[in-house]
Amino acid sequence: MPVLSALTRFRMAVLLVLLCTNGALAQNAPVSPDHPWNSSAELTIKAEARSLPGLRVDLNQNKTYSLPELIDFAEADNPQTHVAWERARAQAAALGVARSELFPTLSAAAISQTSRSEPFFGQFYKQVTQDFQLEFELNYTVFDFGARSSRINAVRAQLLATNFAFNDTHRNVIYQVQTAYYRVLSSMGQVDAARANLTNAQAVQQAAEDRLANGLATMPDVLEARSATAQADYELQAALGAEEIARGYLATAIGAPATTAIRVQPLDQVPTRESLGETVEQVIDRALGERPDLIEQLAEIRSANARAKEARAAYFPTLSLSANSAVPSLYGLQQPAPWAHTSDLTGGVSLNLNWTVFDGGARKNRLAQATADVHGAEAQANVKRNQIADEVWTAYSNLNTAFRQRQAAIALLEAASQSYSAALESYNYGVRNLLDVTAAQRTLAQARSSDVLSRTQVLNALAELAFRTGDSIQASQRRPRP
Repeated sequence: MPVLSALTRFRMAVLLVLLCTNGALAQNAPVSPDHPWNSSAELTIKAEARSLPGLRVDLNQNKTYSLPELIDFAEADNPQTHVAWERARAQAAALGVARSELFPTLSAAAISQTSRSEPFFGQFYKQVTQDFQLEFELNYTVFDFGARSSRINAVRAQLLATNFAFNDTHRNVIYQVQTAYYRVLSSMGQVDAARANLTNAQAVQQAAEDRLANGLATMPDVLEARSATAQADYELQAALGAEEIARGYLATAIGAPATTAIRVQPLDQVPTRESLGETVEQVIDRALGERPDLIEQLAEIRSANARAKEARAAYFPTLSLSANSAVPSLYGLQQPAPWAHTSDLTGGVSLNLNWTVFDGGARKNRLAQATADVHGAEAQANVKRNQIADEVWTAYSNLNTAFRQRQAAIALLEAASQSYSAALESYNYGVRNLLDVTAAQRTLAQARSSDVLSRTQVLNALAELAFRTGDSIQASQRRPRP
């Protein structure tokens, strides 16, 4: 058996290590459609996901926050506003890139080369040359029939659109916080109503058991009362769970972890309007002037018009200036002579006129495409305008409905409270049966729930109308921005 040399064994070991490394680092698709994909790369990504830093919101656990205070936190700490902000900053940098075309470009290059030539015949001497050269080149577009200015205007309009999109992000975040806040208030109110309902059910149960002990009631009456108490306790537990979910949603809306505890004002301390005082035409007209997404669409029309002008400028020639300068320095040695050196200043200036005479219809089609984009942007703006009017009309109608339902809920709660008190008193005197009392107790429970729901419906309808008209972003102009 032949004996391998040490060098051969080393080469084989290196090859084996490389093969194993390539197999371990290779990225492969899942081997089959019936199992999840797992690999060593998955562990790395999961570790990065766990260590991803999150935004921290400096909340005081012992403070009761109002809605404007929570909106301030959300606008500063919600990741959505940071994403929109970075996009706006990137678009501002893109405008700076576009403006740079108005200035000349200057480039410099340093070149060094050493060469040595051997003699072809013995009677010639060896030759060594060292070449060092410093070059400068200046390029400038003198005139292009508005192509550069059109590109700059297009990017400037895109920056406007991005900034209005940033404002629209704040509008959405404010509305998200408002709905989350009112959801917490509603859930807190439902918990209070459920506790009151449980107290009433326990009072009915106690009355039934007392009458049973005195021989004035039957066991089915007591069982019915106990069933009503259990049902009230079940509804209380459901309300408590809904409150926990609502609080997590509010914490997420302001950019905090869902486990963050936030103390808010109770529902009865939040002022509620009873009327709007504006016609729907006035509200729609204000929305068409304030909605940032509509203004963003108008900026898109500006950008499309600028792109169309740029496409038209392609039909005309461009005049550019080029200037270059070089300082070559050459050192040479040819034995037995000493080193020799020579240097000089060289350069030139040229004017270039470029005009595309024929391009197979490329410019024509680019212009047609840009013109179609203009018409499309205009049509999209009209679509957005009609959509905003419909949204405001719907929100206005919902608000008026919420006002009317609020008045009906107040009357319902008052009547149900009186009915329950009268039914319970009559039952204690033996005039009414237990079914009448439990029916009145269920009606009162529904009335309490409707009272809480009608309050929060008015608040949500007001928030939605402010969201649809853009009033929320106008009212928060002085809030800190991220």
